[in-house]
Amino acid sequence: MNEEASPHIVCPHCHTTNRVKRSDLGQAPDCGSCHQPLFAGAPVALDAASFDKHVGRSHLPVVVDFWAPWCGPCLQMAPAFAQAARDLEPQVQLAKLDTEAHQAIAGRFGIRSIPTMIVFKEGREAARISGAMNASDIARWVRSVS
Repeated sequence: MNEEASPHIVCPHCHTTNRVKRSDLGQAPDCGSCHQPLFAGAPVALDAASFDKHVGRSHLPVVVDFWAPWCGPCLQMAPAFAQAARDLEPQVQLAKLDTEAHQAIAGRFGIRSIPTMIVFKEGREAARISGAMNASDIARWVRSVS
């Protein structure tokens, strides 16, 4: 089977890579390792170890919100980003990375202002946008670039 028929999906709970038939993506598939849902309807909280797994191994586009707990606009956008995760799954996975806790990753991607969202496809940056957005604008932007 080719990647198109069985894309790799990284579990938001245990970060194990799973193969899931594309036709099964909308059927609430579970992780083969931890048996938790692969799509939780919420952004995945990433750290240094899980960031590269999700961005590098997932065959779905991964949208990462680079944020910090002291950032007012980031906190304001958080509920909208969570709503966008519910709206965009299972075609796109949304994730969050705390730039304060993981400064090396933020530096690696040249994050200068937050919130910044980056769409990754096959491990590479496909698009980026900075500034707080509402859920419908996030979903519209992601659909336009993924």
